Amino acid sequence: TRGTLHLNVEKTDSSVIEAAASGAATGVQLALNVAGMLLAFIALVALLDFMLGWVGGFMGQPEWSVQYLLGRVMQPLVWLMGVPWADASTVGGLVGIKIGLNEFFAYIQFAGDLTTSALRPRSIIITTYALLGFANFASIAIQIGGIGGLAPERRSEIAGLGLRAMIGGNLAAFMSASLAGMLV
Repeated sequence: TRGTLHLNVEKTDSSVIEAAASGAATGVQLALNVAGMLLAFIALVALLDFMLGWVGGFMGQPEWSVQYLLGRVMQPLVWLMGVPWADASTVGGLVGIKIGLNEFFAYIQFAGDLTTSALRPRSIIITTYALLGFANFASIAIQIGGIGGLAPERRSEIAGLGLRAMIGGNLAAFMSASLAGMLV
């Protein structure tokens, strides 16, 4: 910055104890806000899974789910990262879970897939890197809830930047996965 910035900071707390209590209250409010956003988002994905399965059942495709459809959409992308085509559907589904829910659910599913499916070592390494990071729709909700709770007047601006941040974060993870695939 070239100029000067004058800030008027109002001292709202009169003692260390009052400041600690105020900070703790704000922290609890923020934590509850984040937990509520995450719970609501997971519930919406579960509802969407149910609806897709119901519609898919009528069309002879009962396996339809958010993971299944995102897996099909992500299949060419993970193939471009270096995953063999035979594993691309499974890995695409994991990347779909990561983007649709969050990386924790994706890694839990990935751990199960490691014991039950025959993913190639190259696919395992690429998947490990592709699932890294917090770039998912649930994180956007957490950002809107968390940062928006601290600055409610800027909530719409945060929401507008959330999708861009998610895309950028995923591109970074996918580039790392691609580089790991090149080195294997």
